[in-house]
Amino acid sequence: MLNILNIRFVVKMLGAMFLLETFFMLIAAAVAFAYGGDDAWPLLASSGILFGTGLLFYLSGMKANEYAAGRREGMLIVTLTWALLSLLGMLPFYLSGYIATVTDAYFETMSGFTTTGASILTDVEALPEGLLLWRSLLQWQGGIGVVVFTVALLPIFGGGASQMFDAETPGITHERFRPRVTQVAKRLWGVYLFLTLVLFGLLWAGPMDVFDALNHALTTVSTGGYSTKNASIAYWDSSYTEYVVMLFMFVGSVSMALLYFCFNGNPKKLFHDEELRWFFFITLFVIAITMAWLLWGGFVGGVEQAFRTAAFQVVSLISSCGFGTVDYIPWGPFFWLIALTIMFVGGCAGSTSGGLKMGRFVILSKNLSNVLLKQTHPNAVLPVRMNGHVVSSEAVHRILAFAFIYIALIPATCLILMLDGIGFEESVGAAVSAISNIGPALGELGPAGNYAAIPDLSKWVLSFMMMVGRLEIFTVLTILLPGFWKQ
Repeated sequence: MLNILNIRFVVKMLGAMFLLETFFMLIAAAVAFAYGGDDAWPLLASSGILFGTGLLFYLSGMKANEYAAGRREGMLIVTLTWALLSLLGMLPFYLSGYIATVTDAYFETMSGFTTTGASILTDVEALPEGLLLWRSLLQWQGGIGVVVFTVALLPIFGGGASQMFDAETPGITHERFRPRVTQVAKRLWGVYLFLTLVLFGLLWAGPMDVFDALNHALTTVSTGGYSTKNASIAYWDSSYTEYVVMLFMFVGSVSMALLYFCFNGNPKKLFHDEELRWFFFITLFVIAITMAWLLWGGFVGGVEQAFRTAAFQVVSLISSCGFGTVDYIPWGPFFWLIALTIMFVGGCAGSTSGGLKMGRFVILSKNLSNVLLKQTHPNAVLPVRMNGHVVSSEAVHRILAFAFIYIALIPATCLILMLDGIGFEESVGAAVSAISNIGPALGELGPAGNYAAIPDLSKWVLSFMMMVGRLEIFTVLTILLPGFWKQ
């Protein structure tokens, strides 16, 4: 027997998302008018379409019974939000003519919303200011989650919040905050905005002008990686800028919940968190290996330059930000394997970064250690612990299932890309990059390249994988199962 979904509630919440998104698009339109760009009217027209669609959806779902909504509605809302906002969000690129095809425009927009940073643009600097800001705003919203923004403002629209919050932010345990979910979302939004403003000020104090500082603040805190320059951060040739961006890419990889507690007068949680300690020392270890490789191979000229170059690339990849100061492809297969590994692992749970997440990696490592110990001590009771607390066997099994699906999707994606004519190196790099929301990959798709030349089918496949990775797999794949639509 079919169990009817609360479609009215889903439609109403999608309408709320679209109405909220109109505000951000109007900001980009205002900037376009201020600079006198030819993107002003396409942005304004797109805002009108977005607002009209949002109003129609919201009014259609006005009579929805929010108390009849559950986890299924939450997962459906979040998945449709990313898919449909990418469809509507691509309109300024397409209507302005700066991106000629629907496929490319959708790819660029999905890459923005998912904070992947993979681009089909061969000349970013050819875009006018309004579209550049719109690209950056896409990533800034995607970093904290469009859903979290909407949940924070949900009292204005009305409707249940917890289903949407749980589906979009599986890495955040909001019970630790104690207050209502809408209050949690507002506090996360406050931390996110604060970090953005601080970074904006620091970048503006360096060689960047106000426009570039704003755009890079938006795309660094979100660990997105879109830049206003073709050469990315290397354009400014500034060690100050590199260190500042590097610091905030790392901060963007830390759980927003921990950052909230730190700013709220409880920094001990930050230093006592086991996941963060693993993340810090693994990052430091990989930087040291990469630095030694650069010096030994003669890729750089001095110790400070080797440290800065190694640290920036490593932090950029492990945080899933994807900014670059050099092209790491000439560093050879040794570093390529390191890059793929840290891209796969990613940052901390509850952060803006992508990847498997360090928390899951720690639990998998501890579980493996326990399995090996039980080979010689079969009667030993060896629970997996995180931060001194026992992780339930159900949670461990769920993480094992997640890791299996995560790993299985990579070769599956590679096979499709290779069947579509993409080379082995590029396919492997693009598959890991898409599901981990990184951006740069290997070969022709490395930091110095882009995704413009890959076939359309591959662009749609990678767009889907970006969304799957951003929403942590289960949310998207669950709605594709026949059982999701049945009781």
